[in-house]
Amino acid sequence: MAAPMVCRLCSGRRWALAYINRGSRHGAGTPTGSRSSGKRGQSSVVQQPLITAEKPRKGEHEWAAVVGLEIHAQISSNSKLFSGSQVHFAAPPNSLVSFFDASLPGTLPAGYQITQQRLPIAVNGSLAYSVYAGKKRSQVINKTVRIKQIQLEQDSGKSLHDDLRSQTLIDLNRAGVGLLEVVLEPDMSCGEEAATAVRELQLILQTLGTSQANMADGQLRVDANISVHHPGEPLGVRTEVKNLNSARFLAKAIDYEIQRQINELENGGEILNETRSFDYKLGCTVPMRDKEGKQDYRFIPEPNLPPLLLYDSASLPAGADPQQVINIDQIRERLPELPSVTRDKLIQQYGMLPEHSLTLLNEVGLLEFFQNVIKETRAEPKKVTSWVLNTFLGFLKQQNLAVSESPVTPSALAELLNLLDRKTISSSAAKQVFAELWKREGKTPAQIVSEKKLELMQDRETLEQLCHATMEQHPHVVMDMKNGNPRAINKLIGLVRKATLSRADPTVIKEILEKKLSP
Repeated sequence: MAAPMVCRLCSGRRWALAYINRGSRHGAGTPTGSRSSGKRGQSSVVQQPLITAEKPRKGEHEWAAVVGLEIHAQISSNSKLFSGSQVHFAAPPNSLVSFFDASLPGTLPAGYQITQQRLPIAVNGSLAYSVYAGKKRSQVINKTVRIKQIQLEQDSGKSLHDDLRSQTLIDLNRAGVGLLEVVLEPDMSCGEEAATAVRELQLILQTLGTSQANMADGQLRVDANISVHHPGEPLGVRTEVKNLNSARFLAKAIDYEIQRQINELENGGEILNETRSFDYKLGCTVPMRDKEGKQDYRFIPEPNLPPLLLYDSASLPAGADPQQVINIDQIRERLPELPSVTRDKLIQQYGMLPEHSLTLLNEVGLLEFFQNVIKETRAEPKKVTSWVLNTFLGFLKQQNLAVSESPVTPSALAELLNLLDRKTISSSAAKQVFAELWKREGKTPAQIVSEKKLELMQDRETLEQLCHATMEQHPHVVMDMKNGNPRAINKLIGLVRKATLSRADPTVIKEILEKKLSP
């Protein structure tokens, strides 16, 4: 019988860990919690040379960039790990702090961060993600980054710097909040790869309910370890850029730091083993503190925390109460559909391109919007995909809106696409209707079509007469068409549509013109 796994306790949800780690798990171990009198140091990961971060300039040596990540996700929980204090974003400073959180005299020994140092929940896993490539970014390249370990730990307090008063204030609302730390090995080589891997992990955590993982609210923070070297030479000295809370800033910070290190080395300088932060206003990294010399964080076991035992079906003790044990296999069976599976289904069910499936999942709420439109429209899935990803998403990005803030509902877009599918309106008229819907005036697509008189002409005889009149008015264009000029037919179609105030179907116009010009 397999031995149960022993991990150091830090509480919180654990089912995400069972999925992400597809590698080995620990056997029996020692006591659970560890504590340190200082902040935990950066993980010691073995860096491996990868591809160059950018193309070298002519006459210069190639440079290889190496990027590893430490990701901290706030666990979805109503209370902190070891106290009953509530967890709530944007609460007044120090309003959610218990005596234990503040380490006041009389509480159990505290004043240190409880983390998993020797026996994390999971090790040796991997995370698959995809990046765009090609001139039009229409090519999808699948990549994998190794997961060194996943562990649980407490969050620390937050420093609030008041530059006007030259003082720093401390907010302990976050102290003791449960964090899931995922350490990614340095298998990435640029900001885009790192940001995409983080986004994929974010989607997984949100799907599983492990964390809301909202970077804007500080529920997902990233530290990036970065170094550069010449291929075939020893790895360079790395720097750590701390507390990146935006995928866009993460990519910018990494790419800036890579280029900064290259410039520094090419100008005869040296790279310091230091911690840096990213100034998003200036778009550059700035020093925080150096890391010269190995720091002793004095990790010791936490005697007040019992072991956390993880079982699988083979190691589960006979007669064990299912409510009192953690069974990895049982948890795995209850996992919801994961993002990678959803993307594959979209591709198979709707004939969707891989890059389209990526976009639908990467934009919060966009997949649900798409699926609701599909339910209510007769239009082909490819048509729906095009409208959602091009027109709808384009309007959102132009005004910097989230899907939840859209003035156009799935039902309204579905009705618009039904009008287009029935050839009640043309494609250009449909875009005009969509723009009107965006104005939040409460009108339906049908009402807008009626008010703007955008219906396509259904009287073929009238349309044939307009085509005949247009040909008589523009004999030179007709002659060009007869002489084989491919642009001439488009010119005639445009002229007829202008005469109909764009209310005629270009396909029908073309059919009529070709019939009239045929021998």
